Amino acid sequence: MSIVRTRHSVAAAVAALALVLTGAAAAEAKGPPPKSQIVTVNLIAFNDFHGAIDPPTGSGGLVNGTPAGGVEYLATAVKALRAQQELESPHSFTVAAGDLVGASPLVSAAFHDEPTVEEMNSLGLDVTSVGNHEFDEGVDELLRLQDGGCHPVDGCLDGDGFEGADFPILAANVVDNDTDLPILAPYTIEKIGGVKIAFVGMTLEGTPGIVNPAGITNVTFLDEAETANRYATELRKSHGVRSIVLLLHEGGQQANQTDLSGCTGFSGAVTGIVSQLDPAYGVVVSGHTHRPYACALPNSSGGNTVVTSAGTNGTILTDIGITIDKQSKKIVAAEAKNIIVENGVKNPDGTWATTSPGVYVRNPATIDADAKVIADKYRSAVAPLANRVVGSISADITRDNNTAGESALGDVIADGMVAYTPGSDLALMNPGGIRANLVFANSPGGEPAGAVTYGEVFAVQPFNNLVVTVSLTGAQLKEVLEQQWAGYAGQPTTKILQVSAGFTYTYSASGPLGSRVSDIRLNGTPIDSAGTYRVSTNDFLANGGDGFTKLTVATGRTTAPGFDVDSLASYLAAGPQGPGPMNRITMVP
Repeated sequence: MSIVRTRHSVAAAVAALALVLTGAAAAEAKGPPPKSQIVTVNLIAFNDFHGAIDPPTGSGGLVNGTPAGGVEYLATAVKALRAQQELESPHSFTVAAGDLVGASPLVSAAFHDEPTVEEMNSLGLDVTSVGNHEFDEGVDELLRLQDGGCHPVDGCLDGDGFEGADFPILAANVVDNDTDLPILAPYTIEKIGGVKIAFVGMTLEGTPGIVNPAGITNVTFLDEAETANRYATELRKSHGVRSIVLLLHEGGQQANQTDLSGCTGFSGAVTGIVSQLDPAYGVVVSGHTHRPYACALPNSSGGNTVVTSAGTNGTILTDIGITIDKQSKKIVAAEAKNIIVENGVKNPDGTWATTSPGVYVRNPATIDADAKVIADKYRSAVAPLANRVVGSISADITRDNNTAGESALGDVIADGMVAYTPGSDLALMNPGGIRANLVFANSPGGEPAGAVTYGEVFAVQPFNNLVVTVSLTGAQLKEVLEQQWAGYAGQPTTKILQVSAGFTYTYSASGPLGSRVSDIRLNGTPIDSAGTYRVSTNDFLANGGDGFTKLTVATGRTTAPGFDVDSLASYLAAGPQGPGPMNRITMVP
């Protein structure tokens, strides 16, 4: 199940791109070997690209106030950094840590993310791990993205076939229940300068709780550290590999998000995984949390492993340098720093140029020509659908949460589901399903400010979930609300559901698990524990997604005629709609 390759480095002739390097994290052994005894390996890393063919809009497209992202700019930055790295060492690899596809804007999602795979082929991606979103359309679709071939239902929508990924998609901890073997290669080995370096790739063990269960019924997701260590042993014994990079779609976050290469107050699931890792893992390229950092975290030997993340949507790259001792064949030093993938134009006064508030001028001089050819093909194909105006808004509507966990956009989406499903009493929306903001000034198809296109709505809800309505008793509804907090009834992480107008409740952030929610009301009337209520939501949640297993006890399930994106579009058609009031959920100490 492994892939073994010998690397032949070819420096690309690319235009220079000014890259701002900020901060660094390093783990280095004492007394490094002489220069003649070492091999230097450079990595260009990113994660959580999510099909961001176009630059992300609103706050999601800014890194410390700098407009960033979009595949044409990412490709330029990758090629420029690769050329810079190859001046220092001939051994440069471009790697990723999952969620390259899934939760994608319409320009990629409409073609089952084939555009993203083709863009990754074009920019020279060498290897990636799977992430949870690689399973959004199920295992069979993931295998098609790797191997190629037309979609079994929709065919090849672009009319010219699909050859699949030129790079291996690694899935060490995702095993077929019938064979007990990984569904894709667990690792790949590169032979460089007389030594070998391996890349092991995997997603978080908790993937089943955050993807639609229907597409993953025949696979099991294994413990990350146990799996990584098992393959470290195999690589050492069977291939003589003692230097390993883990591409892990799990991560953490630091307290100071403006320090892109910092590690202040770091926390998250990746820390526990790294603490158990075989010390052969000198570098972990992580993801999932969409947070930038570069840390040196303790591993199982008491030494350090460098752990990195590059944010999301191609807005940041990580420049990683690795030193391998030829004699011991081990990683003896590693360092990392994050780089903003700028895409804007500056005014003479140093500010970023805009066409209207929040809409930035993109810099044509830093567009990669090859990436543009691919992107333009799909932009043209999807434009009639993407640029169709479906409704309007009166101001920006964002997914930013208040202290209680409620967002203006979450309110609007929940209200839209109630309006879309006759007979519904209330609606619940998972916050992780809200992927972008609605920006008043954004005009992707040249439409007037405030007009909202289908493409913009799809960017908010890109999963094609069905809208369903179910019956819950008041007591069952309270149990669902109690399950919002990590540690109760199997909920792995805290997730505050977004609720519709007229439905209100209070919760105590410090109350005992299972007894945090109180004063639940519908249109001012307290909920009757024995009463029955019709609740609209998406089928992902109704199936127990995001850990909300208490929703699966519901009865009387009916399905609306369209998807969740249609529900939101229909609601905006009655607009202009304004931001939700964010006053439905009250938090007390």
